[in-house]
Amino acid sequence: MKILVPEPLSEKGLEIMRGADGIEVDFRPDATPEELRHAIADCHALVIRSRTKVNADLLARALNLKVIGRAGVGIDNVDVEEATRRGIIVMNSPEGNTISTCELTMAMILGLSRRIAEASASTRKGEWDRKRFAGMELMNKKLGIVGLGRIGGEVAARAAAFGMKIIGYDPFCTPDRAAKLQARLVPLKELLRTADIITFHVPLTDETRGMIGPDEFRLMKKGVKIVNCARGGIIDETALCNAIRSGIVSGCGLDVYENEPPVGCPLLLLDSVISTPHIGAITAEAQANVATEIARQVIDVLNGGPARNAVNLPMMDGEAFDGLRPYAALAEKLGMLLVQMMGRIGGKLSVSYCGEIAKKDLTPVTRSFLCGLLRPVLTQPVNMVNAPAIARERGIEITEIKSPAAEAYASLITVEGKSGAKTTSVSGALFADDQPRIVRIDGLDVDVAPQGPVLIVRNQDKPGAISHIASVLARSQVNIARMTVGRDKPGGKAITVLNIDEPVRDNVLDEIKQLKIIKDVRLVQL
Repeated sequence: MKILVPEPLSEKGLEIMRGADGIEVDFRPDATPEELRHAIADCHALVIRSRTKVNADLLARALNLKVIGRAGVGIDNVDVEEATRRGIIVMNSPEGNTISTCELTMAMILGLSRRIAEASASTRKGEWDRKRFAGMELMNKKLGIVGLGRIGGEVAARAAAFGMKIIGYDPFCTPDRAAKLQARLVPLKELLRTADIITFHVPLTDETRGMIGPDEFRLMKKGVKIVNCARGGIIDETALCNAIRSGIVSGCGLDVYENEPPVGCPLLLLDSVISTPHIGAITAEAQANVATEIARQVIDVLNGGPARNAVNLPMMDGEAFDGLRPYAALAEKLGMLLVQMMGRIGGKLSVSYCGEIAKKDLTPVTRSFLCGLLRPVLTQPVNMVNAPAIARERGIEITEIKSPAAEAYASLITVEGKSGAKTTSVSGALFADDQPRIVRIDGLDVDVAPQGPVLIVRNQDKPGAISHIASVLARSQVNIARMTVGRDKPGGKAITVLNIDEPVRDNVLDEIKQLKIIKDVRLVQL
């Protein structure tokens, strides 16, 4: 079998592939797009970095291709959907650059705390103003880490060695893992209010894009330092610039930007900003690590082994999966709803299947639930191939329960999670034409279309709740598309769920909460 490598790759990775039995390596480090189109026809594997564009046209010529391996994390240069449609496995190597990105983060933290870049520039000008560059010791300072995954965890370990007090925000980090990292889990607002230095290690998703804006900067301590070596777009750059100029942020270290290269970015003109050109993974060791990692993964697949770090799903039995596809879509929505309702996932989750569906092999459905649960918070793509492994890495245990006995629905899926003493459950079913519906929340019957922004209000079953909610939304120019109400008994616990046309701001939620009979208000995005 032949592996095509159309761009430069660490020699260590090439050695592994060349040393494998039955493997021929076609190494073309300077291949042109035209050469690539001809060379790929008889190849079984393609190993790339960031230069090669694997589009639909190229894949149409790859008649024998089984696997694409990306030596690195990002797969923006691969048409994953087209590869999946053609039954081609797409893999990345997310662990190889963990240490290099972590160490750059620590370099930023140290550089900001001792104002190294500013002091160096001043000294080179012939100045000798020592007092101007009075620094800050890391010992006993509070480091806020947003995202305690692989890289965030490594940062925590090194910060602890400096004697820093570590607080972390990560809805998917279990208390046991946090304890091992010597970190205390806190809500995001508390982290922003109390940290001396804040570093970000989360992916860029719809949920994290612009997660730090003007409102968040107003919560921070005056003089806080900000580090972002994760993804551009997590922080609103205009708001960051204003926060630096106003003195809220005293220093900032950036390796990533909203637009790359950051031509015309005003942050680059500020003396208190350390800026680097997205070099988090650019070390000799990291390049060797990702090359050896992807080489071993590709060889395993070619030899019939598991597809580690696959970002898509290999071909399944089409007929069997088609029958489960509507349930898989429903389960993913249930996962998205559960995580947003709970805010933080504990170590144990369950998925229960009742009725006709319980007679089937439901592995793809359970994995779809995990995708909905995990996808918003991880840097690497999550799918039905890698979701279970990622969940295990996060200390999440999932129990699958089947009961052929039908309830009120021919088939019912119920997902449940625990956070501390609180248990949250959500049930869903398919209506006519396989339309997914949320039919039960914490035991209360509802009928919710799982799409778009959804407002969930817990209240006492007393007159005035619905009119109060509607009035607040009307004043805020928020249109209600659909509403459902459930209760356990007259005058008891009730829940009001509204599909709305657009998300609402925190101040609107706070206004809804002001009525005494309103117990809780939560906005979720489905």
